[in-house]
Amino acid sequence: MKTKIVLVSIFAASFICSSNIMMAQIQQQTQTPQAEKPKDANWDKEHPRREEVNDRLKNQNERIDKKEAEGKMSKAEGNKLKKNDREIRQEEKDMAKQNGGHITKQEQKTLNQQENKNSKKIKKH
Repeated sequence: MKTKIVLVSIFAASFICSSNIMMAQIQQQTQTPQAEKPKDANWDKEHPRREEVNDRLKNQNERIDKKEAEGKMSKAEGNKLKKNDREIRQEEKDMAKQNGGHITKQEQKTLNQQENKNSKKIKKH
């Protein structure tokens, strides 16, 4: 009986150790330090078309904040418009990732049209 308990204890201990080793190896493989992650040399967040789109988004957020502060727009309305701007900004980032760090003229036009819609909503208040 004691032999069985000892064997089961040894088996359980070796299983736990091997599981811990496997988990450590998996974590090591999935967690690459920032310094080791390759940076995209083509990523150009200050590309003129990207900069124009992002400057406009920043300006619209400032307009929303001003309208909220003046009481012309509720916080809920402002949050909804800011959410639209965040979605446009994310779309811009996604487009840039696909194009080596910049956006095309057509993509800029598309983003500007989306910004125009949001801008009109801000002006209504």
